[in-house]
Amino acid sequence: MAPWACGIVGCGGTFDDPQALIRHQAGDHPPCECQVCGETVPAGYLAIRHVFAEHSRAEYVRAYDADADAIREREALLDLVEHEVDVNRLLGQLERSASAPIVSAGD
Repeated sequence: MAPWACGIVGCGGTFDDPQALIRHQAGDHPPCECQVCGETVPAGYLAIRHVFAEHSRAEYVRAYDADADAIREREALLDLVEHEVDVNRLLGQLERSASAPIVSAGD
């Protein structure tokens, strides 16, 4: 399988598996603020997961000035990662290695 590329602007890192990519995004990039609710969340995949799990698609469109293509692209990414990764297990590993929770209470 082709390497997994970090989609965070300016990074360019590639990883052999999605778990390594998510660990990289959560550990090597500063967290970001959700434009819908203001919660601070890890960058990359976990930020996308947060906004799509916690908020409506309409809220996402308004807050991020997104369109239907952006929604489809991110939903496809979520499906792909969740097909490849036991996300809940990975979140548990990330939380054990961090001093603060990695995801919001709703996850």
